[in-house]
Amino acid sequence: MTAARVTLKTMTTEHLNDAVELSRHVGWPHRREDWELMQSLSQGLVVREQGRVVGTILMTPYGDDAATVNMVIVDAAMRGRGLGRKLMEEALGRAGERTCYLVATQEGLPLYEKLGFVATGKIVQHQGLAPSVDAPAHVSWGDDGDHARLVVLDRAAFGHDRTTLMRSLRERAKFAVVRDEGDVQAFAAIRRFGRGLVIGPVVARKLHEARCLVDFLLADSAGKFVRIDTEETTDLGEWLTRRGLAHVGGGITMRRSAGEPKDETTPHRTYALVSQALR
Repeated sequence: MTAARVTLKTMTTEHLNDAVELSRHVGWPHRREDWELMQSLSQGLVVREQGRVVGTILMTPYGDDAATVNMVIVDAAMRGRGLGRKLMEEALGRAGERTCYLVATQEGLPLYEKLGFVATGKIVQHQGLAPSVDAPAHVSWGDDGDHARLVVLDRAAFGHDRTTLMRSLRERAKFAVVRDEGDVQAFAAIRRFGRGLVIGPVVARKLHEARCLVDFLLADSAGKFVRIDTEETTDLGEWLTRRGLAHVGGGITMRRSAGEPKDETTPHRTYALVSQALR
């Protein structure tokens, strides 16, 4: 980079403490452990000024055809110098021909549109203390033998292969499942994140099934802080509000692709995201 004393470097674990601090300054709840998960799945970059991290970005590949661009942060004192655009251009260069997804703030929208991203929808974030609810009897905890099936269902719902991500979640999350004649047909994950717990992904065939999976996890987490991010079109948001999880914000989903998204016929849909960063 041409600015004096400003350098662009590949992100490594030695940058994570600074990255955590940077994300706290913009009001994000990510712990070091949350950054470690994302960095382990991603190709990351940092901007440094006099040894201090003042910007971050991650490009998280899903196979050879898709990626998310996430954790785009520039220190407030460094804005207006083109660092955000430079980070985006470098990340997109690493993504190559992949279809790229991101969740944007209103402030970031103009830059992303200039780089070829198109708005596709909205994310609504709900959070609060998990209510005391009854656990649906037909939902149960998954086991290690279910993992391959969960990967298949996630791919059907998301449209891209996220085997590496699902492998990482297997080590960090608990999974609730719905079985039909012994076969898993829907699932939801819960894990530590930020201020407490996050529920996601939730993959189900219909809204009622998604609600049952969420209720099962809420019942197990009563009184604990829980967050869920869902696309507005899933119609899960109003129900989450009635469950006592307040709508506290969200973002704009965007996609950058030379062609149209895949149109695969499947009854499965992603009702809650892994996170806004990872989709």
